[in-house]
Amino acid sequence: MAPPPSPLSDLPGAVPAEGRDAGVAWHRGDPVREQRALATGAGWVDRSTRGVVAVPGPDRLSWLHSITSQHLSALPDGTGTEGLVLSPHGHVEHHFAVAELAGTTWLDTEPGGTPGLLAYLESMRFLLRVEPRDATAELAVLTVVGPAAPVVLAAAGLPAPDGLWSVLPLDGGGFARRTREREVDLLVPRAALVAAAERLTASGATPAGLWAYEALRVETRRPRLGLETDHRTIPHEVGWIGTAVHLDKGCYRGQETVARVHNLGHPPRRLVLLHLSGERDALPPAGTPLRLDGRAVGFLGTAVHHHELGPIALAVVKRTVPDGTVLDAAGTPASIDG
Repeated sequence: MAPPPSPLSDLPGAVPAEGRDAGVAWHRGDPVREQRALATGAGWVDRSTRGVVAVPGPDRLSWLHSITSQHLSALPDGTGTEGLVLSPHGHVEHHFAVAELAGTTWLDTEPGGTPGLLAYLESMRFLLRVEPRDATAELAVLTVVGPAAPVVLAAAGLPAPDGLWSVLPLDGGGFARRTREREVDLLVPRAALVAAAERLTASGATPAGLWAYEALRVETRRPRLGLETDHRTIPHEVGWIGTAVHLDKGCYRGQETVARVHNLGHPPRRLVLLHLSGERDALPPAGTPLRLDGRAVGFLGTAVHHHELGPIALAVVKRTVPDGTVLDAAGTPASIDG
């Protein structure tokens, strides 16, 4: 089920996002201030258009272990991770974050990605004791970002998980999950989304749009499915080996490609950070071909204005294109960061 437009996108000053992220705010009136808040203080970002899948049932962990790229068979209660679904040839089809809590495994994925992920899970159920369902209408993702995130969460009376991928329950349903050193996802009951955001704001968090979140994501070179991936992407190209792909586990779909490329050590493409020319306010869209001397050598991913670095982007280029190379992105010069 696709989530409805977020009620947080109706707050004063909110400018709506477009495309795949339609339904949440792109910024809230001052994108530079919002980015600085996430970088130096704390802010909350509405990511409630992400899809959510719940998987209860006694066979859930061994089953998910066997059909995804991640080692999940012994995932302890109160922890999480990230994983992929790969094609038989090892190409990335789905990316998801995981939380294991109180007898249910929760997967949250890209906006619009739930039907495809759920269809794959349903096709692999066989006679196992698992009951995957679309839980997008149940829980909404609200992300707290910044070095002061633990202070803000404590002031709001919300749990602040200590360790990376630690998961703690929320009073009233849902959970908090630490995904990075300065980032905590709150998956709150969808009916409580506005109240949770107001509680965080009252505790010192700056309301921020998705622009701020994406700018920091690009700066730290974190890929996003469908933006920094295409139908040919393998996990090695975008840095998902060791994070979303576990190399010490048994057979799963796409494993042969993962093992072969890992042992050879030469994926055909790589994820890079680009610095774009600032001559134009409008940035090239994701998917724009990148050319060198007229030849296509890759494609542009997310392009965004960063509060310190200026216009930057992620891109996937041929492995043989060296750092420092200036590429052409539909008329915009783009230099590969060294």
